[in-house]
Amino acid sequence: MVEFGKGGYFHPMDRGYTQSDHHDDHHHGFPRSDPSNTGDVGVSIGDLGMSLGLGPVPNVQAIQAKLRPGTKKLEFVFTGMGKGSGQGQTPEMYGKKQREALVELGKANKVDFTTHSTVGVYGLAGMDQQGNFSKASKNYSMQEVKRAIEFAADVGRGGPVVVHSGEFARPIVDAEWNVQKGDPFRNKFRMYEDEEGRTSFRVVDTRTGGVIQEARKNRKVSRPVWLQAEENDPAKGVKKGDYIDYWGKKVDPALRVPKYNEEKGSFHTTQLGWEDLERESREMTQRAREEFRRWDSLSEKEKQQSIWQERIAQVKERGLREEDIKVRPEEAYIIATLETNAANARGWALQYGGDFKQMVNRVEKLEKALEFYEKIEEAATPEEKWKLQKQVNESGLGEFVPPETKYPSAIIKEHLREAKHRLQHSQESSSSSMAQAEEAMETIRHVRSAEPYALEEAYDAYARGALNALRHTDKLQQQGELKKPLAIAIENLFPEHYGSHPDELIQLVKGSRERMKELLVEQGMAKKEAEERAKKHITATFDTGHLNMWRKYWHGDPKKPLEENDKEFDKWAVQKVKEMSRAGVIGHVHLDDNYGYHDDHLAPGEGNTPIKEMIKVLKEEGYKGELIVEPGADYTTDVTGFHSVMKTWRHFGSPMYGMGPSLAPRKRTWGDVGYGFFGQNEPPYFVFGAYSPSEDWTLWSGVPLE
Repeated sequence: MVEFGKGGYFHPMDRGYTQSDHHDDHHHGFPRSDPSNTGDVGVSIGDLGMSLGLGPVPNVQAIQAKLRPGTKKLEFVFTGMGKGSGQGQTPEMYGKKQREALVELGKANKVDFTTHSTVGVYGLAGMDQQGNFSKASKNYSMQEVKRAIEFAADVGRGGPVVVHSGEFARPIVDAEWNVQKGDPFRNKFRMYEDEEGRTSFRVVDTRTGGVIQEARKNRKVSRPVWLQAEENDPAKGVKKGDYIDYWGKKVDPALRVPKYNEEKGSFHTTQLGWEDLERESREMTQRAREEFRRWDSLSEKEKQQSIWQERIAQVKERGLREEDIKVRPEEAYIIATLETNAANARGWALQYGGDFKQMVNRVEKLEKALEFYEKIEEAATPEEKWKLQKQVNESGLGEFVPPETKYPSAIIKEHLREAKHRLQHSQESSSSSMAQAEEAMETIRHVRSAEPYALEEAYDAYARGALNALRHTDKLQQQGELKKPLAIAIENLFPEHYGSHPDELIQLVKGSRERMKELLVEQGMAKKEAEERAKKHITATFDTGHLNMWRKYWHGDPKKPLEENDKEFDKWAVQKVKEMSRAGVIGHVHLDDNYGYHDDHLAPGEGNTPIKEMIKVLKEEGYKGELIVEPGADYTTDVTGFHSVMKTWRHFGSPMYGMGPSLAPRKRTWGDVGYGFFGQNEPPYFVFGAYSPSEDWTLWSGVPLE
């Protein structure tokens, strides 16, 4: 009798035999697998799940078919948004019956489900297609996430709900994580040559979220040279560098005056480069912080006139510190431009309104004169009226145009009409110019770099989404149906947008958790409990392939060989995985591969992503969450998408079949049998049944191989 699984046999069709019960000299069959293939990573077949795009996979029956090859974790990926369609399904396309069927399917197959909200959402900051930040767009994206959470609660009974990051486009070369002093990987990333000089930063109006303008590093901004004290003047309370008026008195920076060049008879102007704007932004930051310190002592009028009013109010409202007030160079760029516009508008307002009072007096005098002469003309006889007429020459053309004879009232009416026109022009031009100046100053109060503005919007959106997840979690727990707490799992996406870099992903998670804690405390929850709930319901989805896409922007040492530079990138990537893990943000993992250019979703091990090293680090750091293989290219270039899962088993050396001889257990891995025949990945050396007579399986003599 042969007992399979012991003594070297693994299944009935196994022709190979390994006998090591007595000694190791007898070896027949498969070479021994390297046990370190699994032992050094700690990933078994049961640890790996698979994602499933709903749309290409049309219904419950098709989902059931996808379970048969063998996976214990399945992630539903919604490919549609808004109103669903056949190829772009949404959570609301699955009604009560379908959801109940999926629940029963999970129970019968002992499968855990996770959920991926629509792939059409790129961050929750609310950026629309024009690059503006819209509350409506933000709310639309939040609704997509909300219905994914409800689906996850109904079908998965909890678990992570993946949400793409990608809050806004930002430069790479100037990012804080790329220029940190002391970092061995400093300045390693650049999107293109001369990115430093061509970088642009968006600046928005916080009232609308609309982009005011892009501040570009290679464009200078013209601005007056402001009059500043060249030395201390204790008698006037002036220090060197203070802004002063033409009489040497200290003035508020908002009312500073341009320096006058007596030789040229004009005012000084200058063009500010990026370094000047960095210096200007530091000066503005200092002024804003000084005003913050004395804010409570200012009058209401002074507060209303302050250009830092919006920033200071926001800091005080959220209980932040003085250090949280910071003016960025791109903000200084726009502020300098708007200040010039405001000064120009004020100048025209003064020009148009300078003699306004005299024009009003002139109109009053003309109206009195008109009233006087109309009475005289009315009382005069025809003979007397004739004597009242005056000859009037055309202005400046008296020698060429014959004069007209008119009554005094007619002459006065013409002058009165012209005076009123000039008065109206002066009034409207001056008031509109002053309104433009005030609007420019009001815009300055609401100038904000897109990055901090968008991040605050994103933190708020993720936090509110997590509040929804919290409520559904509590409901499931009360019903005794909770498998795992529902959590917003923010995924690192593409390098061109914020949230894809590990440092940014950490910041997104931590900032959103802090915002959620604030909201929970406002609702009456204790700070400690609020902090714990925020950590539980906001996590990150780490995607291995998306991290590898940073490879295309990696600038290695040109003196080193390609292989060495690639290894250095791998070292960076693995180090960042460790940092994310130690920051306590990773709650979900996607496994896919590529060659560092695009997100083609190769099976793990088929590209150049150091996936095994990444997962080894995660396991060492105690990661116990899902590992979801995301098939992509194999749907087209291989037999099925499930082959991505099988390739992953092979890549990790995942064990299968029996354990080999009882005294010296031998681990069989998927690498031994994947793409093979009855446990072997070599071509079979025997045939049977209907294949035997085939000419393809005979020797040249015609003798069958079997």
